[in-house]
Amino acid sequence: MKTLEKHPAIMIVIGILGISFSAIFVKYSKGPSLLTAGYRLFFTSILLTPVVLGKKKYRKELFQVSIHDILLCAMSGIFLALHFVFWFESLTHTSVASSTAIVCTEVIWVALGYRFFLKGHLSKLAILSITISFLGSILIGASDYHMTGVHLYGDLLALAAAVFVAVYTLIGGVIRKHMTTNVYTYIVYFFCSISLLITILIRNISFLGYGISPIIVGILLSVFSTILGHSIFSWCLKYFSPAFVSASKLCEPFVASFFALFLFQEIPGILQIVGGVITVGGVLLYSYIEIKKEA
Repeated sequence: MKTLEKHPAIMIVIGILGISFSAIFVKYSKGPSLLTAGYRLFFTSILLTPVVLGKKKYRKELFQVSIHDILLCAMSGIFLALHFVFWFESLTHTSVASSTAIVCTEVIWVALGYRFFLKGHLSKLAILSITISFLGSILIGASDYHMTGVHLYGDLLALAAAVFVAVYTLIGGVIRKHMTTNVYTYIVYFFCSISLLITILIRNISFLGYGISPIIVGILLSVFSTILGHSIFSWCLKYFSPAFVSASKLCEPFVASFFALFLFQEIPGILQIVGGVITVGGVLLYSYIEIKKEA
């Protein structure tokens, strides 16, 4: 663990690989997006329970968490649940390439949240990078609208998912400064799974009415995309800024699109490719600004 603390960039790489499989796994689920997300967080909570409750230091920290931090974790969990549901649903309406590229604008929403809610500062170059990313997203939307209006609806869902996960990241950046990764993620995932469960029950969705695929996909997502993805990024928030952690996820659209090309024959159009490159380019520019600021 000391080696990882000295070289936290290693964990960033593992996290990128973990989240890059998310869109691929979701495509194989035959159940509603809400149900798939529910299984994901349910299995994640089960896997984390022995880790947190099995060690004295984590149990002690868990029972000493303040009401204020619990409320923040609950809010973080709710926004994470919204992110999963909206993003999973977007993948049923648009391509992996479009959805993942738009979701990666999370860093832009993190930057805006940092500026307006955490009283941070955005340079003119940062504002330019935000503008570039928005233009790229518009091109993706224009391309998908030309193909079919349903794809544009998927793009809008992905955009909403990006905003929701940005809120989750910003809250994590505040709490992780004084809370361990395991305890923080355990509480957040607990509230996330509870909020999803309640919504599933309210909407009267059958847990077993869609075959075994949502369950299998939920397990795969919990292990590879949550434990080896989101949890690792939460761990990295102690060593990097929220904006940098968000920016590091930019490899996801390229890795996910590569697999989607071979597995689902999703071949992006020219305008879609140009829009994706511009969107990611704008976020990369902002990432460069953040790296120089931290150096």
